[in-house]
Amino acid sequence: MTTQNITATLLVDQSPAEVFNAINNVRGWWSATLQGASQKLGDEFIYRYKDMHYSRQKLVEMVENQKVVWEVLDSQLTFIDKKDEWTGTTISFDISKKGDKTQLVFTHHGLTPQCECYDACTNGWNHYLQGSLLQLITTGKGEPAKEIAN
Repeated sequence: MTTQNITATLLVDQSPAEVFNAINNVRGWWSATLQGASQKLGDEFIYRYKDMHYSRQKLVEMVENQKVVWEVLDSQLTFIDKKDEWTGTTISFDISKKGDKTQLVFTHHGLTPQCECYDACTNGWNHYLQGSLLQLITTGKGEPAKEIAN
């Protein structure tokens, strides 16, 4: 049996470069209140949402117009028992041409159905990927979270 990481696929009319640039504009689609940098290899950034989610990511792989990979260095999810479930996981964005379209395959490696946050995290990623990131790619304007911890 294969591991079932959280994954999502988008197919768009925009170029691989436009998709790549949108992914790296993390403030434009995931969190407007992102702390740190997310543009070049080695950058680290912190995502917070209310008092429910904290995670620190590091940009560990970047192939222009083809791939972006983040490693989750630290995490705190207050709505589950194993609060650091994201720590040590990786998040990848693989970009390729499919005919006259560009395909983006998102995978959160290490978040499988055995993880407590799998359902909630799948819903969260789908919200940001199928909604906000897709809008950023296709219209130039995403809908990132604007709330941080009190």
